[in-house]
Amino acid sequence: MDLKGARITWLGHATFRIQTPGGKTVLIDPWVNNPTCPENAKELGKVDVMLLTHGHFDHIADAVEIARKYDPVVVAIFELGHWLQKKGVKQVSSMNKGGTQTVAGVKVTMTHALHSSGIVEGDEMIYAGEACGYVIELENGLKLYHAGDTCVFGDMRIIHDLYQPDVALLPIGDHFTMSPREAAYALQLLQPKAVIPMHLGTFPVLGGTVAQLRQALGAANAVELLEMKPGQSIGG
Repeated sequence: MDLKGARITWLGHATFRIQTPGGKTVLIDPWVNNPTCPENAKELGKVDVMLLTHGHFDHIADAVEIARKYDPVVVAIFELGHWLQKKGVKQVSSMNKGGTQTVAGVKVTMTHALHSSGIVEGDEMIYAGEACGYVIELENGLKLYHAGDTCVFGDMRIIHDLYQPDVALLPIGDHFTMSPREAAYALQLLQPKAVIPMHLGTFPVLGGTVAQLRQALGAANAVELLEMKPGQSIGG
């Protein structure tokens, strides 16, 4: 898969660092201190844009700390953005599903996801808005779809029709998200050029595997399956 000068690094679970051809760094779902992220990959250097898909700890655990350290523009759904502001995060650019904004030269569209979203603080569960995904269009026109945590849903076909993502970052771990079988069906709807599986293997309960996804796709499927290891980078 030619990323046209972009570089994608998987930091484990659903956390990705994207270095754009324009020199910007985009961090998605910042749980850098997850059990699978190598120590040498935890130093981010800089973060210009941070995208949050929902409020569960395994997607925002390091969000406030990273925001304070690097002062990125943080994109989140409205309610989660409000919580971040209360935590002292300065540059919050909240939005909602169907909306598009350009942040640091990167075009970001918030898409639907089917999942819950809440923040645990002490013995409280704080409402964090709905879960979402993102279509991210880089300066070179490359489009990435980070699905967040979700099951498969029929309107993924609309994401294809409207945005034509080149690369889909899809959860396959099962139990809390899509299984490999559901992810294979999602790829029929999305029709990207390539898929990067995520949200697998972090905990024993996330038992879906890349091998199962490959089997579910079958030999005739045209999508390129990019199997990555935590800390690994692809592209320029």
